Amino acid sequence: MAMSLSRPHPERPYEECGTKLGDAQFEDAEEWEKAGALALVGMGVEPGLSDVFARYAADELFDEIEEIGIRDGANLTVDGYDFAPSFSIWTTIEECLNPPVVYEADRGWFTTEPFSEPEVFDFPEGIGPVECVNVEHEEVLLVPRWVDARRVTFKYGLGNEFIETLKTLHLLGLDRTEPVTVPSVAGPTAVSPRDVVAACLPDPATLGDRMHGKTCAGTWVRGTKDGAPREVYLYHVVDNQWSMAEYGSQAVVWQTAINPVIALELLATGAWSGAGVLGPEAFPAGPFLDLLTEYGSPWGCGSSDPRQLPRCFDDVSGRQPGVNPRPAHRRWAAAG
Repeated sequence: MAMSLSRPHPERPYEECGTKLGDAQFEDAEEWEKAGALALVGMGVEPGLSDVFARYAADELFDEIEEIGIRDGANLTVDGYDFAPSFSIWTTIEECLNPPVVYEADRGWFTTEPFSEPEVFDFPEGIGPVECVNVEHEEVLLVPRWVDARRVTFKYGLGNEFIETLKTLHLLGLDRTEPVTVPSVAGPTAVSPRDVVAACLPDPATLGDRMHGKTCAGTWVRGTKDGAPREVYLYHVVDNQWSMAEYGSQAVVWQTAINPVIALELLATGAWSGAGVLGPEAFPAGPFLDLLTEYGSPWGCGSSDPRQLPRCFDDVSGRQPGVNPRPAHRRWAAAG
């Protein structure tokens, strides 16, 4: 189930939350629980797999967690288009131009200005350094409900050209969803500016044959284990050439779709169970990650210091050993 949309604070949109993502659903959580029914929210790749990674890190890799940061980046290109988002532009406008939400344990949830706190993150498997910025996303609202962490963020590798395009759409009012009246052959017609933008761009699901590169979704976690500092990045990379050859779906579509399939199988077998309104991090992570690997789409783990990698990753990740050779703000040595 997708999470209900947010609404900015009417007076302090870049300081305080208004209506948060998922608020409408969590208001009904008690009723769902009393009925013995489950509403599983946020079960794609981000949110979804990224939340499972957070749960796994808390249960298996850390004693205390200082920060959980979802980091999403790609090196995808599309032949024949100067601007062709690989995901729904309607949703991208919504989450990128809304005030980003940040969680801190001593402050709770609060907001900042769009595209705040830029950082360069070095993504694994050849994607390399990408500048990432704060974006409103469901994980920041979900993870703190079930995982203890002092700080939770979501940052998206958009790139300067993409950010400037979004800013221009906002400046022109083309990000609005409220209808405006325009002339047509049938007379005045009410249309949503954002719907017009979406209609003018290619459908992302149809771009696979023109797309090249990889996309990475992952969860960066910093904290301590046995009194020693640890920093790891749990990630899932999909190569568009592979997903098109195997499934006929472009990388972002396939990476999103595989995760609810796995969740449904776990619910059907009883490996996952519960009642109420729950996020992916409310369930044990191990069965999900095992099944993801069985489906032929292994996940990986990396660290800025290879000595911090736990031995368990030698068997579970399915990745080959290696070191990302490209320097950036953070470099990750991959576990085997």
